[in-house]
Amino acid sequence: MKKIVALVSAICLGLVAFQSHEEQVTVYLIGDSTMADYSGDYDPGKDYMKTRYPVMGWGQVFQSFMASDSLKQLSAVIQADSAVVDDRARGGRSTRTFFQEGRWRSVFENLKKDDLVLMQFGHNDAAEEKHERYVDIEGYKEFLRLYVSQTREKGAYPIILTPVARNYPWEDGHLQNVHGEYDQAAKDIAEEMDVMMIDLNQRSMDYFSKKGQDYVSKNYFMNLPAGKYEAYPEGQEDNTHFQPDGAKAVAQIVFDAMKELQLK
Repeated sequence: MKKIVALVSAICLGLVAFQSHEEQVTVYLIGDSTMADYSGDYDPGKDYMKTRYPVMGWGQVFQSFMASDSLKQLSAVIQADSAVVDDRARGGRSTRTFFQEGRWRSVFENLKKDDLVLMQFGHNDAAEEKHERYVDIEGYKEFLRLYVSQTREKGAYPIILTPVARNYPWEDGHLQNVHGEYDQAAKDIAEEMDVMMIDLNQRSMDYFSKKGQDYVSKNYFMNLPAGKYEAYPEGQEDNTHFQPDGAKAVAQIVFDAMKELQLK
């Protein structure tokens, strides 16, 4: 009898473990350099700490927001015991080049039911002077439509993000929109296709404005003094990409916004 009880218990434990495994979802991040994870194999054969640090995309720290205690706050959009972040964002990519290089195909082939796809493009789509990446407004909308519809084909959930703010222009102490029509275009597709949407542009502009231009310029963006970091011996002025504190701040903004969403 004891052996039978032990066997049943073992089977039950195995089933629990199997169910727990099955209840894990993947949160895919697709987008550009401001979202990218520069560690790991981003630059194969190169030491991140020596060649890139302190540049950091907000996706690089997003896994920490998927811890069990935090995940409970996202129960309206992530109905699983655990979530793993798979950051596929890459520097210099627009909606078009991300697709053309096969990066979306790699995500699509692995998508499963109830996964999330957070898509944040616009920085490179708007780079009209860089023909290799530029996408006009109608093309930008069309690629977002594609990502949304194909995400839904797999039973997964798309979330459109407006592009995160750059550290310019400032006016009367408040950061302004630098993304032109691309900001509104992302909102238009979210409304048209009834997609969950995070207005990251507005949220980041407001948050950075509260912190103040001097603070975010020094602590959030890649404005670096000479001689402090091995990768940037001469320093740098960069008001697009983030230092660790900036990446963490934006990741927090995205997480807080996700708490307000409902599955669609």
